[in-house]
Amino acid sequence: MGRALVIGAIEAGNLSANDVVAYDIETSAVEKLANEHGVSGAASLRELVTTCDTILLCTKPGDVGEVLREIATFGTDPNRILLISVAAGVTISSIENFIFNHARVIRAMPNTPALVGKGAAAFTPGSNATQEDVQFVSSLFASVGKVVEVPEKLMDAVTGLSGSGPGFVYIMIEALADGGVASGLTREKALELATQTVLGAATMVAETGLHPALLKDMVCSPGGTTIAGIAALEEHGFRHAAIQAVEAATKRSIALGQSKD
Repeated sequence: MGRALVIGAIEAGNLSANDVVAYDIETSAVEKLANEHGVSGAASLRELVTTCDTILLCTKPGDVGEVLREIATFGTDPNRILLISVAAGVTISSIENFIFNHARVIRAMPNTPALVGKGAAAFTPGSNATQEDVQFVSSLFASVGKVVEVPEKLMDAVTGLSGSGPGFVYIMIEALADGGVASGLTREKALELATQTVLGAATMVAETGLHPALLKDMVCSPGGTTIAGIAALEEHGFRHAAIQAVEAATKRSIALGQSKD
C-alpha cells in the first residue's frame, strides 16, 4: 500500500521523489522503489525517523507495536513528526500510547488503485494533529483519487468497503470474464470486455450522480438479457454475498484493532 501511494503521488506531481525516503526490512523492496522512481533509501529505521518530518507507517498491523516501540527509543520529539498510519484496525489511541501520547497522528485507509490515480481513501486525525497536517494528508490522498474525512469509529467500515473492496471487484471482473469464456469468447477478449464494462459502469455512477439502482433499471428492458442476468444474480445471492464480504472485512479490521489496544 505504501508503494502504491508513494508512486501514485509522485506521478501525480504531489510529491517529489527527492523528498521521499523509504525504509523496509526487505532491502530489495527499497532498492526496487529507488531504482524505478528515484526515491532515497534509509539504512535503518533510526535514519528514516531522524531524516523525515512525516512518516507513512505501512507495516502489517501485527508489527505496529514493535516498530513504534523502537521509534520511541530514539528520543525524537514526537511533536516534530507527523505519523500517518495505514495499518488496518490499529487505533489512534494505541499509536499515541506507544509514543507517549504526544505524537501527531492521522489514521488513514487508502487502497491500491492509488497507484493509477483512482484510489479511495478516508482518514481521521488524532487530537494532536494540526490543521496543516489535515490539509497535507487530504492533499496527498486527493492527488491519487478521492478522499473523505470520517470519525474514527467508521474507519473499520472504510477498511471493509474501500480498503478491501478492490479485491472483491477483481474477483467480479475475473468471474465476468469466465462467463464470457464459457459463452465462447477468448480469454483475452473476455477479460478486456469485462474490465472495460466494470470501469465504464463505475464511471457512469461517478459522473452522472444517479443512484446505481436507477442506472440498472435503465439497462433492463422488459424481457431482455440484462434482467435475465440480474435474476440469476439474485437467485444465487450476489447482492447478499457482496454485503457479507464488506461486513466480514469490517469485523476483521475491528478484531485486528482489539488485539493491538
